[in-house]
Amino acid sequence: MPFAAPWHAAAFAMTVHLHERGLFTWPDWAAALGRALAADEKAGRLDGSDDYYRAWIAALQELLAANGVAGAPEIETVMKEWKAAYLATPHGEPVRLAAR
Repeated sequence: MPFAAPWHAAAFAMTVHLHERGLFTWPDWAAALGRALAADEKAGRLDGSDDYYRAWIAALQELLAANGVAGAPEIETVMKEWKAAYLATPHGEPVRLAAR
């Protein structure tokens, strides 16, 4: 089944990439995703679209923090920078974040 939104595919690809880089094991990922799904207000009723991928992102953020890659403040900063960048990018052009 194709992804319902481009950001779903991006979240999936980022997770696979970080696993391949050794950030976490698949059992670690499954446990984190399970916790995020269980904590969701719609636990047991997620439909596999945005609600599922919001839990997916929560699990990824948990693993980033647990492995010392980025904590909540850093993630929030990058999210704000990303939003500003994509809102300023003309349709069809690649979104680029400013160098840090």
